[in-house]
Amino acid sequence: MAMSAEADWVSRFADEVIAEAERRAPGKTIVCASGLSPSGPVHLGNLREVMTPHLVADEIRRRGHDVVHIVSWDDYDRFRKVPAGVDSSWSEHIGKPLTSVPAPPGSEYPNWAEHFKAPMIAAMREMGIEVRGISQTEQYTSGVYREQILLAMRERARIDEILARYRTKDKPAPEKLAKPAKQGPMDEADAAAAAEAAEGSGAASEDDGTAAAGYFPYKPYCSVCERDLTTVTGYDDATTALSYTCPCGHSETVLLSEHNRGKLVWKVDWPMRWAYEGVVFEPSGVDHHSSGSSWVVGGQIVREIFGGEQPIGPMYAFVGISGMAKMSSSKGAVPTAADALQIMEAPLLRWLYARRRPNQSFKVAFDQEIQRMYDEWDTLGRKVAEGVAQPADVAAHTRASSTAAGPLPVTPRPLPYRTLASIVDVTTGDPAQTLRILRELDPADPITSLDEARPRLDRAAHWITTQVPAEQRTRVRDEPHAELLASLGERDRESLRLLLDGLDDHWSLEGLTTLVYGVPKVQAGLSPDAKPTPELKVAQREFFALLYTLLVGRDTGPRLPTLLLAAGASRVRGLLGG
Repeated sequence: MAMSAEADWVSRFADEVIAEAERRAPGKTIVCASGLSPSGPVHLGNLREVMTPHLVADEIRRRGHDVVHIVSWDDYDRFRKVPAGVDSSWSEHIGKPLTSVPAPPGSEYPNWAEHFKAPMIAAMREMGIEVRGISQTEQYTSGVYREQILLAMRERARIDEILARYRTKDKPAPEKLAKPAKQGPMDEADAAAAAEAAEGSGAASEDDGTAAAGYFPYKPYCSVCERDLTTVTGYDDATTALSYTCPCGHSETVLLSEHNRGKLVWKVDWPMRWAYEGVVFEPSGVDHHSSGSSWVVGGQIVREIFGGEQPIGPMYAFVGISGMAKMSSSKGAVPTAADALQIMEAPLLRWLYARRRPNQSFKVAFDQEIQRMYDEWDTLGRKVAEGVAQPADVAAHTRASSTAAGPLPVTPRPLPYRTLASIVDVTTGDPAQTLRILRELDPADPITSLDEARPRLDRAAHWITTQVPAEQRTRVRDEPHAELLASLGERDRESLRLLLDGLDDHWSLEGLTTLVYGVPKVQAGLSPDAKPTPELKVAQREFFALLYTLLVGRDTGPRLPTLLLAAGASRVRGLLGG
């Protein structure tokens, strides 16, 4: 779907952010921000948290401004639950900081947080997303936020007053907030993503610091069991002495001016960071924007308590998945950027996020729809090259295929994804067979090495082997379907003769396309290039079904020209009775 110039959301936000940054502090580095919780796989919904500010920051950088995109890793958040597929013994770590929880069994990483950060960091690198990562564990445990923490504790009554304005207001249920607009019922993967999104850092239900002894915006991790199940029982502003108890039986008094094992509650922590980092742009998901949620409350806390300003912060909509639901539910997670990059090239994945405004929901295809998605991307590329694409489409294509640092790697010969998938399907990935077919696609300009078709070829191969069920894979028959061949009437026999007689002269992808569509036309007394009529289309479908049945044993399959090339001329002749 073409976008109008009005829909070029990246340029519009870049204009706003530059103007706001100049108003705040002319000449200073512009800060765009993302926040990610490595409590589990960083899924494709979370990727929007990164892609939205990345695209805006990159546009600002293209214009020559000094800008940084920070990714704040909420690795000092509490471990909330043991995900599916992990030993239940990990429940003993619930309440500990993510960086204090052992990594899942078999992991090479030192803790839970690093295990889930690593694939996202690699995916961002592959996608050309340049960020400065900030570990909240390092920030808190090194005392970086000490003055902000002491300020929040001194001003706890005012913070409590701000929060109290919203505590009695009804909040929409997370599942209702997360559901995409104007889209059908959520499938299994979508529902899992919605639940994951609502549970992420800053979920509306998170403890805001209210306790029986009063309101305290700081929550210590117990020095004995390391968990945040603690209750603050008292605080002295003059000495910074903070007392707490823990269900594990431990209680103690620490000096908050020296204590580094705790953190501000989320609704205070987030606005504190806006002020500390000077964030000008940071989007957030729908779960942050209900009445009384962290975004709404944070705007008041950052101004009234920390003397800062709330960023420009669009709400972004849900990102769904088509396909992969069964696989994701068995793994206990929905697909990640790393999963998507195994079946599609980075520019395509970038484009899916660049072409939609943040408040528009969309789906990332892991099923057959990926072929149509790739066709659409290739068509756009041709229109851009020919100078006939709409301005907003050109902008989205440019942002998808390059960054301010330069173009992203591309496949030298970007053959249609569906063609590559079909070839891999029929050849079961055999390199020699694959190269033979690729050479025959365009005899006038043959591919001489599989590397010319990579990485797209590898992505298509991975899709076929991991996302297409075995019963849908294509298997060319070993022996002719003798019974069917013997039962054919004269018209069907004639159609097969016409096809076989034309094989040698049409042995290329384009030639075979003309041939298979032309046989029913010739039988109808028309020229091979005649425009199809409704009756002719029926005849073509019947002819195609016959070929599929004789070649692969069912009445559908990959595109016939590709299938014929993949099977090879001699095998086709044998199976079609020639």
